[in-house]
Amino acid sequence: MHKPPEAPSSPAIQTAPVETLNPAPAESAEAVAVPDISPAACGARLAECFPALFAAAAPDTAQHPPAPPKPLKLRIQADIQQRAPGLFSKRVLGLFFSRYTTSNGYLKALTGAAQRFDLDGQPAGEISDEHRRMAAEELARRREFHQARRNAERETQRETQREQQAATQRQRSADEQARRERANLLHSFETATLTKANFCALKNVTEAALDAALAQARKERAEWRACAPVAAGPDPRRGGRPPLRRG
Repeated sequence: MHKPPEAPSSPAIQTAPVETLNPAPAESAEAVAVPDISPAACGARLAECFPALFAAAAPDTAQHPPAPPKPLKLRIQADIQQRAPGLFSKRVLGLFFSRYTTSNGYLKALTGAAQRFDLDGQPAGEISDEHRRMAAEELARRREFHQARRNAERETQRETQREQQAATQRQRSADEQARRERANLLHSFETATLTKANFCALKNVTEAALDAALAQARKERAEWRACAPVAAGPDPRRGGRPPLRRG
């Protein structure tokens, strides 16, 4: 059975897509500790503080659908620490940007935009051809990966369906064979001159098993006769063979 391709490891994603965001200067020992928040909460707070640049990081609501990301100015973390001191730790910003700048939306923005933007949403330098090319290559790699995974999933589904159909056909064949054997047993019993005990000995079955098989065969014969006249199809009393024509 085909297995979907495994997702790429994190180093592959880290090396592919975007510019390196230089870390902000180290915090002094006297600085007040900044409480850790989740990357999502960090994005929401950045959207509140700098909506011109981080509107895409705001929570998605029916009233405010997400805006497309804007390519970030290089070394933007230092600007954030300078403009919003004490709000974001280096660790929190690092986690947020590692996700934000590797998202498909951000990579698409890199391939389509000409400029980077600062915290006020103003142009802050052109996007290099190298960064644009790396973003395009990463997007293409992801598309190929997802297409290969979809193809593998479809093939797995088709293989499962084939196996189910084959199992169903095998069961139908087994049921039909069992019906024919019961019909033949009934025909032999009705045309035999032996006592039931001798007939059971001949067929190597117990009387209880014989009675159950004969009852089932009579029921099936009645159902068949109710659905199809003898002249229209095979007679189950003859093992499924059509009746002989005499003339």
